[in-house]
Amino acid sequence: MTDALRPMTKQRLYEQVLDRLRQYVDEAGLRAGDRLPPERDLAQRLGVSRASVKQAIVVLEVQGLVEARQGGGTYLVRDSLEVEPVEKLVERRRRLPDVLEAREALETKLAELAAERRTEADLAAMRSALDHMAAEVERGGHGVEGDRLFHRAVTEAAHSSILAEFMRSIAEQIAESRTESLRQPGRPGRSLAQHRAILDAVEARQPGRAAAAMRRHVRTVAKVRLLDWDPEGERDR
Repeated sequence: MTDALRPMTKQRLYEQVLDRLRQYVDEAGLRAGDRLPPERDLAQRLGVSRASVKQAIVVLEVQGLVEARQGGGTYLVRDSLEVEPVEKLVERRRRLPDVLEAREALETKLAELAAERRTEADLAAMRSALDHMAAEVERGGHGVEGDRLFHRAVTEAAHSSILAEFMRSIAEQIAESRTESLRQPGRPGRSLAQHRAILDAVEARQPGRAAAAMRRHVRTVAKVRLLDWDPEGERDR
């Protein structure tokens, strides 16, 4: 049955605020590190409630586009506010818990097996991935590619064709969770340190320690702003 004639949805007020903020940043020529006007000023100038402005700011935080500092205002993280459609965020928020649950189950076992079965070539691939991630983070990036390479190396070090196939089957969803996690403030450096702990355990051939290190890591990955976000938020008044 076609989905084209589903009921129309009314754009939320905070989504309109997002559109205006994107235009404002472009027209004002704001760049990363610049501060947005205070929420009270934005609400007055846009003619909306502070609740609507606050919800828009939260969406920008969730996407890693701004950083709200306690008592210090809201600052741009990027040179523009290219906001992902809210409906895509809602859909990703819906499926993310299942993806993270699957990652914990699969990757914890993969780390355990890697500690039992790894070869010197496997260790070299893991070290290379961490070097790549460290270089990305040092340049101010999120370390997404290095992260991907590291987890792939762990999977290959487990030498389990069936588990590797399971990982490939959810690769797209894993990539989403990776990006979501690594754009959290301070997360790239923390993830890099956790990866090193996993590598140390795998290198030492300690399966239990490797599994525990991976479980801690994936549970850190699960701590993302998106899961705390309420798409409906405070009702516009």
